[in-house]
This record gives sequence, structure tokens and C-alpha cells, in this order.
Amino acid sequence: MLKMFTTQLNGLFQRIADKEAYNIEDGARLLAQAMVGEGRIYIQGIQEMTAVEAEAMTGAEPLTHCQPFKTADEITESDRVLLVSRFTNDPEALAAASALQEKHIPFVAVAGAVSTEEVSLATLADVFIDTKLIKGLLPDETGGRTGFPSSIAALYIYFLLKLTIDEILQDQD
Repeated sequence: MLKMFTTQLNGLFQRIADKEAYNIEDGARLLAQAMVGEGRIYIQGIQEMTAVEAEAMTGAEPLTHCQPFKTADEITESDRVLLVSRFTNDPEALAAASALQEKHIPFVAVAGAVSTEEVSLATLADVFIDTKLIKGLLPDETGGRTGFPSSIAALYIYFLLKLTIDEILQDQD
């Protein structure tokens, strides 16, 4: 089971790297705008995605100019937001995205893209990055799926964003 999960997780990382490379680069550019200007990067992780907030603010290599996102009222036009959710239809994430859109605050959303005809993070965000994860990675004994590493996928995307931001800022110097 451990080898199967590791194989599936490696495959997930590869799919993200291959299929989301342009969106990751666009997202890093959008977030870097706050860092080269007078803005800040606000991060909101919904549920288990608070792991991304923790990594960005207190990890071994914190993201500078970063703080937790609470409400759109505290954000200015020079700020940028990284919004991370398990799925694109999460009500809390959608409420935050709508508030940001009303204030014309550019933001990057990271989530698993679920099919929906309703409003979605994928359509509201200036840049959307798909975790490629909407069900568990492994089949279980009852015919369902298990092993749903959404926070691991989001952290992987966060590190790809941070590394790209760091490259952009080095090129600015």
C-alpha cells in the first residue's frame, strides 16, 4: 500500500508540474507584483489548507511580505491574495473570492477543479491552479477511494509558486 500511494503521489506531482506550469508562472508573477510594489501577499487556506498559510509564514523559508487573509476590508489595490481550498466549489472560498472580486483585488486560487455549472473559484480567480485532486489516490476494499492528500498537493504548488517568485525577484535585482 505504501509503494502504491508513493507512486500515485509522484504521479500527481508530475501532472501538476506538467499541466499547471503556465498557471504557476502566471500566479507567481501576479503575487510578485505585491512584493515589488508597496503591497503585501495575503494567504487564506480553508480547512486543511491552513498548512499553506503556516508554511508561508513560519516555515523554514517564509514568504516575505506575507500575512494571513481575514477579510477583504483590510486589503488594498497594491495587495495580492493566495486563496487555497480543497475544491473549487467550497462556500467559504467562494465568499472570499467574491469579496475580492468586488474590490478588484487580483488573486490566485488553488483547488481541485470539480465540475459545476455554478460559480467556481476557477472562473472567479485571476489565476487558477488545479491541484488535480478530487478523489483519493488509491482504491479501497469497498469500491471507493482513499488517500486524499489535498494539503500535500497544495503545499507542492505553494513551493512551486515560491520558487518561481524567488526567481522573478532575483531577475529584478
